[in-house]
Formats: sequence, structure tokens, C-alpha cells
Amino acid sequence: MTTQRLERTPLKRWFLDAEEADPGGYYERESEAKAQEHVQPWWRVMCLTGVDYFSTLGYQPGIAALAAGALSPVATLVLVLVTLFGALPMYRRVAAESPHGDGSLSMLERLLSYWPSKILVLCLIGFVATGFVITITLSAADASAHLVENPYLRTTLSGHKVGVTLTLLVLLAGIFLKGFKEAIGIAVVLVVAYLGLSSVVLVRGIVEIGNHPTAFSDWITAMTSAHSAPFGIIGASLLVFPALALGLSGFETGVVVMPLVKGDATDTAEKPEGRIRNARKLLTTAALIMSVLLIGSSLVTTLLIPPAAFQPGGLANGRALAYLAHHLLGEGFGTVYDISTIGILWFAGASAMAGLLNIVPRYLPRYGMAPDWARSTRPLVLVLSFIAAVVTLAFGANVDEQAGAYATGVLALMTSAAIAVFLTELRRGHRGAAAFFAVVSAIFVYTITITVEQRPEGLVIALIFIALIVVISVWSRIVRSTELRVQRVVYDDSARAILDDAALGPQPLRFIANKINAGDKDEYRAKSLDVRMHNHLNARQGAIFLEVEISDASDFATTVHVGSAVVGGHYILRATGPSVPNVLAAVLLDVRDRVSKPPHIYFEWSEKAPGQNVLRFLLAGEGDIPPLTHEIIRRAEPDADRRPQVHVGG
Repeated sequence: MTTQRLERTPLKRWFLDAEEADPGGYYERESEAKAQEHVQPWWRVMCLTGVDYFSTLGYQPGIAALAAGALSPVATLVLVLVTLFGALPMYRRVAAESPHGDGSLSMLERLLSYWPSKILVLCLIGFVATGFVITITLSAADASAHLVENPYLRTTLSGHKVGVTLTLLVLLAGIFLKGFKEAIGIAVVLVVAYLGLSSVVLVRGIVEIGNHPTAFSDWITAMTSAHSAPFGIIGASLLVFPALALGLSGFETGVVVMPLVKGDATDTAEKPEGRIRNARKLLTTAALIMSVLLIGSSLVTTLLIPPAAFQPGGLANGRALAYLAHHLLGEGFGTVYDISTIGILWFAGASAMAGLLNIVPRYLPRYGMAPDWARSTRPLVLVLSFIAAVVTLAFGANVDEQAGAYATGVLALMTSAAIAVFLTELRRGHRGAAAFFAVVSAIFVYTITITVEQRPEGLVIALIFIALIVVISVWSRIVRSTELRVQRVVYDDSARAILDDAALGPQPLRFIANKINAGDKDEYRAKSLDVRMHNHLNARQGAIFLEVEISDASDFATTVHVGSAVVGGHYILRATGPSVPNVLAAVLLDVRDRVSKPPHIYFEWSEKAPGQNVLRFLLAGEGDIPPLTHEIIRRAEPDADRRPQVHVGG
């Protein structure tokens, strides 16, 4: 099925990734699972996801202190337990179920079918966009806050936080326009530097606690004065857990970037076992490192920083570890630590950008709900960067005002992942695993419910993203409705034999379009007589019946399978696909390439109203078939002499 393509300029080929075998993205089909050109060792990919996950150390201790006060270390321990015994097992299952970077969305998509699955995925993509876009903007804004608060830069940058944030977003976009390998290299350097310097701060903090023997006992006294019973402490810590849930970010990104993880040479498209094993190493190692750092940072910041410093406007607000770095190790080391914190916070948006660059082309163009150029990395980078800039301006680069939307997006993804794993295990009859993940799902449902109740603006922002995605998707589906929408046509042996035999006879080959009813010889005899009478075909001009069975009208691009039948001496080709006009056009164009002259097809006019036909075409893949088939062929084949001919009579 060949069509002519317009020549593109070198700049356009570069911009649309058309001239590169590895354009820097990693949108991967299952057939490409064995390709090794763009993959990296799992620990390097962990650094890419880690710029988001580990960077939460920049603000998580301060959030915990504000939410829980003296209970901060205990509340953080609850967070770590949920991480290790809830989120980690859940995403290890997700890694096995969707090793091609689909994430938990694909698991829910498989549990439903047709339009319900597409609508569900669109809504979840709205939460993905919320979480990932706000990750980009919030992290850049937090990096700007650290820049502005640095004692050496405070005077120069004061009042320019929005401009600094926009500059950081431009730099991030520039890196992704250059290429993806550069992004991973920068991530490795930033993560190693940040974790190393953070460890130095934590060790120095522990030494400082040791130098003040009363610090630990004072902390115990502060906890027990408000909650004398151990169960009271635990209960209070559980209640503030939703406020700390930002410390769980990074897991969904970890499974979305799986196409970057290097597997084994023996991996297959269906079961890339090496990639799954290494992705699980990535998730487990990141969770263990983060758990240790979260508990350590919460302990030293709670014991060593005055509570007033955590409050809005305080020197430790949103930068607790940076405050200790300056206070305990001097302004020089503190500035170096600020630089590493600014770097990892700024680049935390890289993992979110990477996730969006995989999620968007994996779903929306396949659904026909985004332009086809959305499969290309560089145009998407510019679009996503523009959206991030708009969000930054809308929030004035304020970290606190974006936190609710960030938490809502992250928790919505984790909740959907938990429910997807639970339903998958339940469907497979694994009752023990299903019961365990039902509990995990309940924890995340509780957490997101409390978060939305306390910060409803996060849900509002997510709903805005969902509404925009739905509107753009519907518009794109309408605009792209007359694209060919078929990747290839596959014939079974009997269908191929009918075509091969017909190709040896008189040309052009003629087809009669038919919607099967009874499927008996009387139906085909009557249809043949009607079409021949209305289109002035004589009995000597042979014709093959061509029928379409709609598989899933919600699909956009698919493979058409063609079988055959012989009824009462009439030869019939029966094709299966998502839309009658698109399938007919695809088969005709494919037959055109197999014979000497473009084939002809004959229709009868539809008796339904035009408006009704439009809706039937968009929603059910039917409608006013003849003009739609002609238009699809016209768009697919620019050369009028090579187009199959469409005739309508009656």
C-alpha cells in the first residue's frame, strides 16, 4: 500500500525526527523491544527517574515538619513503610505487565474495551499531564527559590523569581531538543553529586545531634507532651500521611521510562525478561536509597532546626537540608549544596518530560486524538515547554500554590495503578495478592480523598487539563477522520488466491461494496442485480463483493485482516477493521498495488440523514460510506491517475 510523500526540508526532517534512527525519544512498539540502540544500564536510567524522586529531599523534610511538627520522623517512617510495602510491590507488578513504557494506564485500558477504555485513558492522561507538567513547573520554581535565597545571589535575583523559572524551563527544553542521551548524562552527574552532598549533610547532622545529648530527649518530650500514648503518636502520624505523599513521586516515571532500560540479548518482544528484571532493580534501589534519606533528613531537620524556621518566610521553609548545610558546614559548602539542589530540582522536570514524551505518542495519536506529528519528540518538547511556561506565569512561580495540583496528579496515578494491579490479580484468581493490593488501593484512595478535600484546587487544575485534552482529542479525531488509518492489509490464503486469480482476468478489477445481512445467495444475487442496473454494468463484467466487519470503532490505526467466502458462485472478500470507509480504502489501495490498473468499487447511496451519518462515522465507523471512501483515497493518493475509482448509483 504505497502513496506518494511530499519532500521535506532538512530542517523539517530534523524537527520531526525523520532523518534520525534514534531521534532522542523512546516511544517503542512491542516489535522494537529487542532494539538496543537507545538503551542504558538500569542504574543510569534510575538517575533519570531519580532527579524527580530524589529531588523531593529539597522540600519534603520541610513539608513534614509543617504538617506533623515533632511527629515528623514518625510520620516519615509511615511514608517509608507505605513506599516499601505498598508502592514498591505494586510497581514491580506494573513493570512486568507493561514493559514497553505503557505504565499503569495500559493495564486499565486492557480491563475495558471500545470507547469506555479510551475515555478512561483520556481522563487518566489528564492526571498524568497534571502531575508531570506541575512536576516540571514546581521543580523549576523551587530551584529558583533556592537561587533567590542564596546569600550571594539574594540581592541580585530578588523579585525576579518568575524570570529565573522561565529561563530554567528554556534550558530544559534546549537539552531535550538536542537529544536524549545528553539528558541522561546530566541526570547521572546531578544525582551522584546531590546524593553525595546530602549524605555529608546528614552525617554532619547526626554528629551534631550527638554533640547535644539533650536534643534527642527534647524531641521525645515534645512528642509525648502532645500524645502520651504510643497509639496516639501512631494515629496522629497516620492522619498527616496524605500531606507527606509527595515523597512517593517517581514510581510512575520509573515504569514509563522502561524502554530505556537495557535488557538481555535473549529478550523477546512478548517477554523482555531482562528488561523487567533490571527495571525492578531500578525501582527497588531507588526506593531503598530514598527511604534511608527520608528518615535521616526528617530526623536531623526536626531535631536541629527551630520550628519557627519552617514556617512560611522562615529560612528553612522549603529548604531544610540546605539550611543545615549553611548552618553546620559554612557558607561555602552551603553554596555548593545549593548549586547541587538547584541542579537536581531544575532537572527533576527532565524525568517528567521524558514520561510525557512517551505517554503522549503512545496513546493519543494511536487513538486519532492528536496530530500525527505528536509521535515526534521535538515538536512535543516545544508544546510541553510552552504549557509549562503558561502554568508558571499563571501561578507566579509559587511552589506552595502548585503543591496541591502536584499531589493530586501523583496520587491519582498511584491510585489508578493500585486499582489496576488489584483488578488484574482478582481477574487471574490470585486471591491472596488481590486482597493485599485491595488494602494498598484503599490506602491510596484514602490519601487522594484527603488531599482533594484539603487542597481542592489540585482537582480543579486536573479537571482543566482533562477538559483540554478531551476537547483537543475530539477536534483531532474529527480532523483526522479521513486519514487512511490502516497500517497494513493482511490476506489469508483463500483471499489471496481470489485476488491472484482475478488479477489474471480483465482489468480493471471491480468490487461491489456490501453490508452483510442474511449472507445467502439470494442476498448477493439481488445486490449484484441492483448495482449493475444502477451503474450500467453488464453481466460479462465480473465483480467481487467486498464487506467490512467493524472490530472496534474507537481504534484509529490498526491492521486490516481479509478473509474470503464463496456463496452461490459469488466471490466475497471480508475485511475486519475499525471503520468501514477506511478499511475499504485501504483494501482498494492495496489491491491497486497488486494489479495493472486501479480497481473500481460500486456503492448505493445511503438513505439516512447527513448529520446522522456524520455521527455514525465518528462513533461507530459507518456513515455515508461512498463519499468518505472517495475522500480517504483522495487524501492518501495525490496522483489522480493512480486512485481506485468510486462509483455510486441508485
